[in-house]
Amino acid sequence: MATKHSSVVSPARLGRLMTCCVRYVMALCSLVLLAPNPAALAQTSQPQTFTFVALGDLPYGNPTQTFPRYRALIDQINQRQPDFSIHIGDFKSGSTLCSDEEFTHQRDHFNRFAKGLVYTPGDNEWTDCHRKNNGSYDPLERLDTLRRMFYSPGRSLGQQTLAVVNQSTQQSPFAPYIENQRWVHQQVLFVTLHIVGSNNNFEVRDPRMVAEFFARDTANVAWIQNAFELARASNLRAVVVAFQADPFEGKSLWEDFPSSSGFRNSIGQTLLPLAQSFGKPVLVVHGDSHLTKIDHPFKIDRKVVDNITRLIVPGEQDMRAVEVRVDPMASQPFGFGFISP
Repeated sequence: MATKHSSVVSPARLGRLMTCCVRYVMALCSLVLLAPNPAALAQTSQPQTFTFVALGDLPYGNPTQTFPRYRALIDQINQRQPDFSIHIGDFKSGSTLCSDEEFTHQRDHFNRFAKGLVYTPGDNEWTDCHRKNNGSYDPLERLDTLRRMFYSPGRSLGQQTLAVVNQSTQQSPFAPYIENQRWVHQQVLFVTLHIVGSNNNFEVRDPRMVAEFFARDTANVAWIQNAFELARASNLRAVVVAFQADPFEGKSLWEDFPSSSGFRNSIGQTLLPLAQSFGKPVLVVHGDSHLTKIDHPFKIDRKVVDNITRLIVPGEQDMRAVEVRVDPMASQPFGFGFISP
């Protein structure tokens, strides 16, 4: 007859089992508590000093003369090994063809950069293309071509591409605006905006252009607001904003951004107050005027917004780029030097 085993656990054995279980759970809890928290590490790790390059309004002129010097400039930039570069638009002059061939040449130039190259459009490559000496193109068709040839969701140009976030994928109401980009590097937020010269295309020669301006202006405002929300929520240390236009084009004796200004809503009424409220260093990089400057020109109620620094990059006949050194831990984090071919 088979012996029947009791299913009853003795009190002593039950005590030993409970003790083992408690020790096992405590060991697991200790491992969880001691394991590094990636989010916490991201917040507590100290950002490192780095460099980036800003350039634009290049290359202008006869390709046989300017392209070799421009490529030499890019080669010099590559030797300096910045973390990335930003071209703020106008990759050709306002009196040259807006052809696919020209676009291809400039895309090849951008892909000559060893590190990531982020490009934001200028007026010379689309809004002014209706001019006869530009080839009498439809500006909106040229803008569509730029978006198709120069932008890929999530990636910059250049050989070692940079991961970026595009407005087209981040904010569904603004799906066309793949050219508006942002990325965070060493706790500094970088943002590009599609704000161009010729008064930001705010003129009345074509009802389609009027509609284009208002739609793009709305998208730019939303992208600026989103950027500063991110900067505050993530406790970032600084913000860099890059676009092509000189925003003081069309200023009056009484207002920097009068009602006739194509920059009133995006810059005067959005970027400046949000930057002031952010309180930490903000660098605005633009071109268009071809007069290199580093200054503090932005005002609210006639008072300088002193946490905003402006950099106007060289251009046209001044074939140089600006090397920006960034120390995120410093109260004045931006330092500037020049690179020549």
